[in-house]
Amino acid sequence: MASLRTRLLLLAAALLLGLPAAAQLHRGARTLVRSGLMPKPDSLRAERDSLRLAGLLLEMDSVAAPDYAADSAAVAALRTDDRRTLDSLAAARYAAALQGLDTTAKRPRLKKGWFMSDSMSLSKVCWLSTVLPGYGQVYNRQYWKLPVLYGTVGAGLALFLHENKTYKPLKRAYESYTNTSLARTPELDALQTKMIRSNTRRQIYLGITIASYVYFIGDAAVNYSTNEVSSVKKATTLACIFPGAGQIYNKSYWKVPFVVGGFASMIYCIDWNNRGYQRFKKAYNQISDYEQHPEKYPDGPVDEFGGRYSASYILNLRNNFRRNRDLCIIISGALYVLQIIDAHVDAHLKDYDISDDLSMNLEPLVDYTYVPTLGGNRPVFGFNMSLKF
Repeated sequence: MASLRTRLLLLAAALLLGLPAAAQLHRGARTLVRSGLMPKPDSLRAERDSLRLAGLLLEMDSVAAPDYAADSAAVAALRTDDRRTLDSLAAARYAAALQGLDTTAKRPRLKKGWFMSDSMSLSKVCWLSTVLPGYGQVYNRQYWKLPVLYGTVGAGLALFLHENKTYKPLKRAYESYTNTSLARTPELDALQTKMIRSNTRRQIYLGITIASYVYFIGDAAVNYSTNEVSSVKKATTLACIFPGAGQIYNKSYWKVPFVVGGFASMIYCIDWNNRGYQRFKKAYNQISDYEQHPEKYPDGPVDEFGGRYSASYILNLRNNFRRNRDLCIIISGALYVLQIIDAHVDAHLKDYDISDDLSMNLEPLVDYTYVPTLGGNRPVFGFNMSLKF
């Protein structure tokens, strides 16, 4: 009833505002002035209209006030209920989230800086580990590995330096002895045996030192987990650190013997050709000196061949060994790059889905096509072939 009354009042106000002023106010007959002057305008018209409109609006507000109060109370109650419902739902979700969290644990503070940052890349960690042994273990917070690293590398390096001091005098004595005479004597055999054994121990100690050093650089790369690093980057980095490590990380173990065997063969070939190069280099220097100054050698040539070969022949042999040695070094470099590429590609293809369903399906095909000259659709016959690979 109140809403109907409100509508009627609004309609009356609209009609009242739309009527001309003569219909709104009951005024008497105008007095015309016969002297030719225009009638004076009604200066109180605007004030009377404003007062009447204000009264009408007050009456409308007094009629609609109960309806507004009821509607406001209903809206307020509805919003209160919705707010309570939303608050209860949010509280339930928050409680469920807290059940899976350890509220007592402290969030670690992120370190920022050039030398020790939590956002440091894997490549930078490996390079710093190369310059500063043990940096990768400190960065990965594996401090217990530091005594093992420094103990192994330090012991191997100390043994190598100690054995190298023993090997150097033996080598100098052997070279001075063979420069004057190549006759096999018990003293020369004993000296050569001691020199070979000392050199073998020296190489073993050096190998242990280098292997320990390289291993801990690879360990820093494997245990790097601060940032999200793809397996492709880890495999490539490990392959760069040590040949075959990338294949092991990719679990392609059958490739490791080929990589390690290839490098072992190349190292042996490099060493063999280098020893031949040093041998014929020494012989060429001796025979060249003999040909230029024969008076210095009253007993004849002192090279290991006893002057049976000319200097040009010895020179060709020396150059051949040097060329083969350099070629083996180039092949070793190519093999190193090849195994890095293999580890990189293999890591990429680990997630590539290769289905075992390799099949071909051939079936008849019937289709219809519109032919304008015939004025309609005509059947078309053929075959449909599909390949799965």
